[in-house]
Amino acid sequence: MQHSRAIAHIDLDAFYASVEQMDDPSCAGLPVLVGGDGARSVVCAASYEARAFGCRAAMPMGEARRRCPSAIIRPVRMRRYQELSDVFMDVLQSFSPLVESLSLDEAFVDLSGTQRLFGAPAETVVQIVARVHEATGLNCSIGLGPSKFVAKIASDLRKPRGVVIVDSEGLMQFLAPLDIARMWGVGPVAEERFRRQGYATFADLQRVSEAKVFGDLGDAGRHAWQLAQGIDARDVVPERAPKSIGQEETFEKDTLDIDRLRQVLLGQTESVARRLRRQGLAARTVTVKLRFSDFQTVTRRATLSAATDIGLEFWSSARELFDQWASKEAQPLRLIGVSLGGLEAQTHIAELFPDPVMDRQRRLDGAADAIRAKFGVEAVNRAAAIVRTDE
Repeated sequence: MQHSRAIAHIDLDAFYASVEQMDDPSCAGLPVLVGGDGARSVVCAASYEARAFGCRAAMPMGEARRRCPSAIIRPVRMRRYQELSDVFMDVLQSFSPLVESLSLDEAFVDLSGTQRLFGAPAETVVQIVARVHEATGLNCSIGLGPSKFVAKIASDLRKPRGVVIVDSEGLMQFLAPLDIARMWGVGPVAEERFRRQGYATFADLQRVSEAKVFGDLGDAGRHAWQLAQGIDARDVVPERAPKSIGQEETFEKDTLDIDRLRQVLLGQTESVARRLRRQGLAARTVTVKLRFSDFQTVTRRATLSAATDIGLEFWSSARELFDQWASKEAQPLRLIGVSLGGLEAQTHIAELFPDPVMDRQRRLDGAADAIRAKFGVEAVNRAAAIVRTDE
């Protein structure tokens, strides 16, 4: 892929379902559905074994169970998925600083100019597959091409654990047989318009002029014609600094189990603090979000004396906010979450009068982060004994 860009699209295969199969080996090789088990629940993810029965994401859980009565149903564990996503993104960033996250389980990576460090991009993507599996225990599929559009299409073609490489010389031949339904930005309604005009495949667009397609379909046609020729100059854009970083969990059944809620909030706070440190940021505000059975939502916010990246400080504030609510107006919760705001660059400038306790805690956080990066996100957890109710 010399003399052209090398853009990779990396996608974790059946992410949520694969995590459940990995964490519970008794589910390995069996159909797994991730989602609620209630009457109105929908499938959040389906393993490849469940997909063989026609199950898919966004399908009503009742229909999925009818199609696959033997399916194992697992609840959504967003904290666990976020932790593994953080490790996944760290792996990608070890190969290139140009990583554009699209969701928890997929991202674009610009590998142009990384040859001196990792070899040719076609060799690098094979290394990425191995490194992702080593760090997370999960499989991923990768498409490599001269543009984001081509890379995204390529990554979908040989799942799971597939690698598809498209070079500039074979680009037109690769795109030609693809169905118009694969065109980026063409939904069901637009697809029908394209077909009525005689454009059923990319090849149909390639063999006519841009002016002809524009006359038939307007700007949408022009955009599709350019993509069919392999024209896509969009850059990989690294994640912009967020205004806040948060995590929340919706329960399958409303709960007023205060100890359980504290445990969930503690785990969320730890996870969010790790993400903050990974991005080189510090936060000044802590917000706890609570949603009740009637979908009413309240938030409680605390402002720290100075921006920090220390997890214990965030947890102290989050716990105090939660306990204030629990002691005065507790009622069953449908959702709980925490977010950190007032973000700024992490500086750790030497203080005139340093606090030895906070310095020690910062070192502990750093050591714990390093252990998790090497041995997995479950290797270190803050002691549950912190969650006491008799103080």
